[in-house]
Amino acid sequence: MSVTERARTPKTPPLRMTDGTTQLLRGGASIVGTGILAVVLLLTVLGGVTRTGAHSNGGWLALIVALMCIPFGGLLLLLGLAKWFRNRSMARRQ
Repeated sequence: MSVTERARTPKTPPLRMTDGTTQLLRGGASIVGTGILAVVLLLTVLGGVTRTGAHSNGGWLALIVALMCIPFGGLLLLLGLAKWFRNRSMARRQ
């Protein structure tokens, strides 16, 4: 391969930059953070929770948001961490 042919071939960016790992980590962390914020607001500002549920309509909404965001964000965060560890081990092998 000549020098001009090598110059024309585009360089591919590193794997960790193109596989979406950072997007998964950021998205998962922000969604989990939103769920934790909803729980904190529910317990402090919106009246708390008893065995029968929240005390106010806003409390119910915060409870729904928390129960939706924490598991989904946790799964995204877990997937991002798994990809990060995989990329890290692949970079060590090279």
